[in-house]
Amino acid sequence: MRILYVEDEKLLADAVTHLLKKADINVDWVADGEEGLRLAKKPIYDCLVLDIMLPHMSGLEILASLRKRGIKTPVIMLSALSEVEDKIKGLEIGADDYLAKPFKTSELIARLNALARRPALRETKTIEFADLKLDVDNRTVNGVSLTEKETEILKMLISSGGKTVQKDYILAHVWGADMTAEYNYVEVYMSYLRKKLKELNSNVAIKTIRGLGYKLMVK
Repeated sequence: MRILYVEDEKLLADAVTHLLKKADINVDWVADGEEGLRLAKKPIYDCLVLDIMLPHMSGLEILASLRKRGIKTPVIMLSALSEVEDKIKGLEIGADDYLAKPFKTSELIARLNALARRPALRETKTIEFADLKLDVDNRTVNGVSLTEKETEILKMLISSGGKTVQKDYILAHVWGADMTAEYNYVEVYMSYLRKKLKELNSNVAIKTIRGLGYKLMVK
């Protein structure tokens, strides 16, 4: 599992991040609301943990912006404010869970795991780009079978809407904490996907952006 943790209290963030990593949860931490929104829009996270009170942009504003864009990544809101109105507002905007500070990291981990298991929060079964239709659950693209990793990579590329997905992000999201994963694994799987798109006579190509990553483009 990979999460984005947006929290401006550094001491708290350091402690929580340390314990999450011990539980084999990959964590990207930022302290600024605007930077949090920029990262949250990337299709690389299984869950977002957002503090409400943040510099430049609140957690609620981040959440509202994501939901308006159709981004359905599960979100857990954090707040030192215990008023019922704050909790209701977050849930109405589209939060999936809520934790009041102070909280035990073990409870956060339990809630993250619960969200990851919840079927209703899985991404849309079929996602599309040009003439491609990816069935995420059945691991097929236009009826052609894919491996689990091929499915994850193609899902990231399609979800990016034609924008470049960085190679490092793909490696971290698809292989996670697998320390045996090599940097060229991404290139190998891109080659596999290109062959399958060629078999389909698709008008979509996977373009390498030198020094950055990959993106989908229509020929």
